[in-house]
Amino acid sequence: MQAEFSLGELAVRFGLTLRGEPSLMVRSVATLSHANAGSLSFLANSRYRKQLESTRATAVLVSADDANHCPVAALIDPNPYLAYARIASLMYPEFRPAPGIHPSAVIGGGARIAPSASIGPLAVIEDDAQIGERVWVGPGCVVQKGVQVGADSALLSRVNLYPGVILGQRCILHAGVVVGADGFGFAPNDGTWVKVPQVGSVRVGDDVEIGANTTIDRGAIDDTVVENGVKLDNQIQVGHNVTIGAHTAIAACTGISGSTVIGQRCMIGGMVGFAGHLTIADDVVVTGCSLVSASIDKPGSYSSGMPTVETRLWRRMVAHLRRLAKKER
Repeated sequence: MQAEFSLGELAVRFGLTLRGEPSLMVRSVATLSHANAGSLSFLANSRYRKQLESTRATAVLVSADDANHCPVAALIDPNPYLAYARIASLMYPEFRPAPGIHPSAVIGGGARIAPSASIGPLAVIEDDAQIGERVWVGPGCVVQKGVQVGADSALLSRVNLYPGVILGQRCILHAGVVVGADGFGFAPNDGTWVKVPQVGSVRVGDDVEIGANTTIDRGAIDDTVVENGVKLDNQIQVGHNVTIGAHTAIAACTGISGSTVIGQRCMIGGMVGFAGHLTIADDVVVTGCSLVSASIDKPGSYSSGMPTVETRLWRRMVAHLRRLAKKER
């Protein structure tokens, strides 16, 4: 059961302006359309103001521009969504298991595990691995030889960290994440392929979150690097020797080919594809389903691909393109 908080307490704790009765209590969060008594909701986009006007929430986090349209108590902040994230984290605190090593876990020789860490059932900690203070290694995780896991990080379940991987502090790795598998490196040889040894590793900074079933390959020679504060969604492929700059966020199903360098504070939409050996500047936005085939040296928003249209119109457009191509021959 979530904790209960008064609006007055939330306003003081998070520096919000309260318009309403300070003694009102909230115990859960909800969307504007599904909220009821005891719920806290938020409006981050004025396009949804119609839902605000009919909400049954006890209170709503809003900007000053939307506060006058709020029919219930309002907690006012310039960034309602950020304020919501902080309050929701307070109301729904993160679960952490008790320290200790489950009897079914396998611990290798020379492994160093902090007394405050928790090692779950069927986890494997191989030789010389280092598990920091308050780390949570969930069920079925494999921490291979020589891995370092920084304090307060969590490997939720079935995470596999390959030998030599370095994981920073306060990281969250969701189910099925694989960090440090071999990069896709093969040398052609008369119609066959010869495997190129992948002798680098992966270095992950502090405060990184990696979504379920995302994979990050180890470097061929130098390390693959994920800098501080990076947020990766589910099912992303990060190739060998990629560098992802601090506080960049990447949505699901994106593929980043080897040796690409992505700058800081970038926002990459879902299903974006990066060709290899590219450099992407800081503060770049790439919209979903784009193909990035050349380096980007200036901040801004970039897109490619064709939006969906009715099938008959799409066929006509393709026919026009073919005719243009014939004229250029």
